[in-house]
Amino acid sequence: MKKNFTAMLPYLLVLAADFYLLPLLMRGTGGAMVMMLCVMPVIDFICGIIYGVCEGFCVLLPLAALVLFVPTVFIHYNATAWVYAPVYAGIVVVGMGLGRIFYRKR
Repeated sequence: MKKNFTAMLPYLLVLAADFYLLPLLMRGTGGAMVMMLCVMPVIDFICGIIYGVCEGFCVLLPLAALVLFVPTVFIHYNATAWVYAPVYAGIVVVGMGLGRIFYRKR
């Protein structure tokens, strides 16, 4: 388990920066929508792909993405942002699944 966590730590840091630092750059509703609907999912997807290629598939990373996003609803957003938590976790799962395909060929 410790080996799994240490391998996952850089990806968790990227996800934490994605969820906690990027909202600080949001100015206005339009910028927030672009950030939440385009930029953040792309970062999550790329993070999932890279993790899938390097480490294979692990259910802990999408769960961590879900858990990391939930506090940001209270910090940066309102109650309507709850729907993004499972969506972002699902995007990480899709990215890891795609990366897992290339993990076998490595």
